[in-house]
Amino acid sequence: MDAESRLQELGILKEIAELLNKGKDTDEILSDVLAKLLHVTGLKTGWIFLIGPDGFYTLSAKKELPEALSRSNFAPMCSGDCWCIERYTDGRLDKATNIIECKRLEDAILNNLGDTGSLTHHATVPLRAGDEKFGLLNVGSPHKTHFDKEELALLESVALQIGSSLKRIKLAQQEQELALTAERNRLARDLHDSVNQLLFSVSLTAKGGAAMAESAEIKETFSYIQELAQEALNEMRALIWQLKPRGLENGIVSALRGYAQMLGLELEMRVKGIVNLPGKIEEGIWRIGQEAMANCKKHSGQDKIVIELAAVKNNVVLEIRDPGCGFHFDEKNEMPSLGLKSMKDRTEGLDGQFWIESTAGAGTRLIAIIPI
Repeated sequence: MDAESRLQELGILKEIAELLNKGKDTDEILSDVLAKLLHVTGLKTGWIFLIGPDGFYTLSAKKELPEALSRSNFAPMCSGDCWCIERYTDGRLDKATNIIECKRLEDAILNNLGDTGSLTHHATVPLRAGDEKFGLLNVGSPHKTHFDKEELALLESVALQIGSSLKRIKLAQQEQELALTAERNRLARDLHDSVNQLLFSVSLTAKGGAAMAESAEIKETFSYIQELAQEALNEMRALIWQLKPRGLENGIVSALRGYAQMLGLELEMRVKGIVNLPGKIEEGIWRIGQEAMANCKKHSGQDKIVIELAAVKNNVVLEIRDPGCGFHFDEKNEMPSLGLKSMKDRTEGLDGQFWIESTAGAGTRLIAIIPI
């Protein structure tokens, strides 16, 4: 490589490094980096798959995909197997490869699924940082069936930069989650040691006052104060549970059962096909279940609730039902309560789908489907 080409390559790597260090939103960063890479190399098309340890992949960035691959909201790119992902998953793909014929394009041509834009091949490069792998960078151009050594070396350098950035983002998210957990634990401890104890003292004092009072009117006032203090104490204990869930270390089922028992609900729990869930998803399900049970206790008029948790393909399905009074719900309108909106937001924050089925007098059914 001559000096001019080397300087050009260093310039490309510098521009991409600047993009990678700009933000924390993974999809946005990958999209910007892919656009920059295609622009400076003169390549036409590219896409990035992020791949989890279980082999489940998502299309996180794409530029100028032909009609055959972009139809139906990029459906051909979001499911099914292909050679680059198979080789990545089984460990055969560990460096920039020249060149992989695209099975997705071959299938599109075979089934007449649309114009491929004369794209038939692509180079593929694993995204990695040290021994940790994150996914694949794929690039190509119409009629291009070969990448030379310099092109592959550049792609591999860019892929290493992307992998390092993904590692940085992952570590930052883990640090943020640990800090948030620590703050929740501190707040739960402070509430227990201060407000919780004060409410307990108020309840005992009111009970003593009611026992000592001679006037019926004063007795009734003290009894009312005791009831209010006890209700506030119950609310505080529920809040502490939400901040610092006892039992989650023993799994989501144990935590949900414990919370139902604390609320005085009769919980029927059904689990199918679930072994281990990622921590973030487990906590999301825990929070959704908490909110649903609290709503049931406050509004349904029933003390029975059914929670079903099942693994279906690459998703976990959470279904919560109660036989209570229900309510009128039109899915075209906004969520009728902050609690329901919170459950929907938590589900969508995990890239899932959430919906409600409820009719006045006929109970309520909540469903959350979250990819794993």
